[in-house]
Amino acid sequence: MQQRVRGRPAHPNGPTFLTYTPDGTKLVTAGSNNVIRVYTTGSDGEPTNIDDCQENNTALAAMNGIFIVGAEDGSVCVYSLDTYLYDRMLVRCTLPIRDIALSPDGLWAAVASDELEIKIVDTRDMTNVLYVRDLPKPPKHLSFHPSGSYLAVSCTDGIVYIYSISTEEPALTKQFDGLIRSLETDDERSSKVIWHPDGRAFAIPTATRDVQVISRDDGEKQRAFSGGHMGDITAIAWSPNGAMLATSASDRKILIWNTKTQKVIARYDYSGVINLVWHPHENNFSFVTSEGELFIYPNFLSQENLQLLQQPLQPAPFIHDPLSKTSLSNRRFLANGLKQPSEDRARRKGTPDSLDDILGPESGGEEDDFVEDDDGAGYLDEVNGHGKRTNDHLDGLGGPNAKRRATYQSWQPQIHQPFQPGLNLTGFVWTVDQDTHHTVTVEFYDRELHRDFHFTDPYLYDKACLNEHGTLFSCPPSGDNPAIIFYRPHETWTSRADWRTQLPIGEDVTSISLSDSYVTVTTSTNYVRVFTLFGTPFRVYRQKSSPTVTCASWRDYVLTMGNGAVGGDGCAKLLYTIENVKRDEVCQSEDIVALTENTQIRSVFFSDTGDPCIYDSSGTLLILQHWRMPGQARWVPLLDTTTLERLAGGRKEETYWPVAVAQNKFHCIILKGGDQYPYFPKPLLSEFEFQVPCTTALVEESSDSSLGEGRRLQESFVRSSLMLSLFEDLVSATNASHGQRTELNRREVELDKVLLQLLNMECREGEERGMKALEIVGLMRDRSGKMLEAAGKVAGRYGRTVLQEKINELAERRLMGMDEEES
Repeated sequence: MQQRVRGRPAHPNGPTFLTYTPDGTKLVTAGSNNVIRVYTTGSDGEPTNIDDCQENNTALAAMNGIFIVGAEDGSVCVYSLDTYLYDRMLVRCTLPIRDIALSPDGLWAAVASDELEIKIVDTRDMTNVLYVRDLPKPPKHLSFHPSGSYLAVSCTDGIVYIYSISTEEPALTKQFDGLIRSLETDDERSSKVIWHPDGRAFAIPTATRDVQVISRDDGEKQRAFSGGHMGDITAIAWSPNGAMLATSASDRKILIWNTKTQKVIARYDYSGVINLVWHPHENNFSFVTSEGELFIYPNFLSQENLQLLQQPLQPAPFIHDPLSKTSLSNRRFLANGLKQPSEDRARRKGTPDSLDDILGPESGGEEDDFVEDDDGAGYLDEVNGHGKRTNDHLDGLGGPNAKRRATYQSWQPQIHQPFQPGLNLTGFVWTVDQDTHHTVTVEFYDRELHRDFHFTDPYLYDKACLNEHGTLFSCPPSGDNPAIIFYRPHETWTSRADWRTQLPIGEDVTSISLSDSYVTVTTSTNYVRVFTLFGTPFRVYRQKSSPTVTCASWRDYVLTMGNGAVGGDGCAKLLYTIENVKRDEVCQSEDIVALTENTQIRSVFFSDTGDPCIYDSSGTLLILQHWRMPGQARWVPLLDTTTLERLAGGRKEETYWPVAVAQNKFHCIILKGGDQYPYFPKPLLSEFEFQVPCTTALVEESSDSSLGEGRRLQESFVRSSLMLSLFEDLVSATNASHGQRTELNRREVELDKVLLQLLNMECREGEERGMKALEIVGLMRDRSGKMLEAAGKVAGRYGRTVLQEKINELAERRLMGMDEEES
């Protein structure tokens, strides 16, 4: 008679989840309350409770040192199993989390939510994320292949999708329709793919209350576990060696099946079971119910069934096992056209203690044991027609796994992925997925100048940008339909001025930009396509640096970015080109974007005065100086957001999403906690003054107000010099108006006023600062002599007579032009 174990109250009524760590030492449970429990295997003591977690947990996964929990609020958090404390936020979604799957090596966590995308997050670097975006309905379950190269997705539309994640962009390899029923994401019934441990097939609950086995390679139906349950299946799990399958259903039963015979070998009566799991190494079995109870079942299998658990890895249940074909295909053939000896022909007997007797039969003979090298680990060596081992076991130049290549193979470069810059001070575009179409809304900050509008989008646009004159959209190719570019002006004096054009078949849009003069499109074939505002093709050329990354434009200038040569850190250098498309002149050609190591670009845009700006993942805003002169451009930091006073002392944890550089300020959206992208509804814009990172005050100087004032003046001088230089370039490159020339003179005077304040501070400090004071006077740009006269008065006020004489001499030389001859 079976021993019946007693349930342990773990969580309140509702969805409950459990998982073992890979080493089997810990069992973690999570439910609808804010307490997570960690049980130690083999101990009857009380579990360790982790309090103050999220409520309404909906997903759980574990590694040996950590476990990951997802909740209805869209957060996915990491907790330490060493300290039993909250560690970090891994990712956040806007809708409830539904499932979390860890890759076998624990380096990647796939996260499913009610959104129409799946995030595959690097567990070591939360900024490294892969996306599966082409789902028609929200995903319900996720499951990694034992090799980590495939991800199975059970979708709420009743279709199973298999994605290859061996590349930077997950690719759909197979889909299975009609296997599972359409279930809501919060349904207790299961439609989850469970990969067999040998990796050649997976099992999945069907609508007929059976479990069907599907071949991974050809997608054909194999054996089925049928006739066991009278209710809908809620959970399934293979034993660690694949010799048995456990299932639970709404008929209040847990069944254990023999994989080889597909027969029920054990039955257990427990009601409300919604999740179950085998112990990785021992004869233990655990499951939870919808009432929040946990059952830990030691010595789960009887002695007669225990031998199945103790066997080595068993093959998946195929109708026609391809392993037999594999063994036949490995038979050796003779060269020079000789026929293979017949099976009934007697083989030459070996001598006593011959090599064949000692080593056993040939590896290619029919006596091979079951070995299937499904995960590429090198168990089975293929042979060619001459019985020689092929070179397929060697890594090609592409490396064993392109997705993780940059982490351990420096010759496999990590490239910058394409992205679409977004948000500005004009307005923003947002879209809502309506299954068969999208609804697009364009909103403006200044509603007196422009009126908001929205429209039905049957093309499913996924990129957009706007300015004061119009809005530009693009959609990816779908099936036989090519990618489309659509431009809609805000105002027109004709009946219809919007236009739509198609790109060539097979060409996808990687980024778009819109200026007052042109529409710019970069594509997957590394073309840069420039159109006029009314759809006339103006330029088409292939970008030198590829693959393309992004683009930005301002008036007649177009900035494009692409991947260049590989740096010493194994990452491709990011290159940019700036061109005046109207004059067909290149200002900067394939110059390097100045990024520090392990830093990614977050956005690129032009300031309100037309200077290129970038914002990187380190929180630094940079502007391009002297970019109109070929070979003279350089990236200068305007602001390091990590040094803002609001972040001092670590009281706040926030990052910033760049919007614009305008009115000599950095406009952005503040992202709280672990958020990486702006959320909806869109928060208010914030602005920060520029603060060039010059020097940091020493600890002993922090309380000295005069030293602090000096550093502020020094930063003001560097910043004012930079802004003056940018304005001088603008004035010299355009037909400057009287107002611009007046503004230039005003900025020069303001710069000299900053130097005058620095001079005043140096004179106040004492006579020994005289040489530095004279150096400061020499930095003044004034040619009229008024500022130098004022500088002499400052020196005289503090009784610095020698300094005053030298300032007067400098003024005389400058008025006579002698200082220019000396320089």
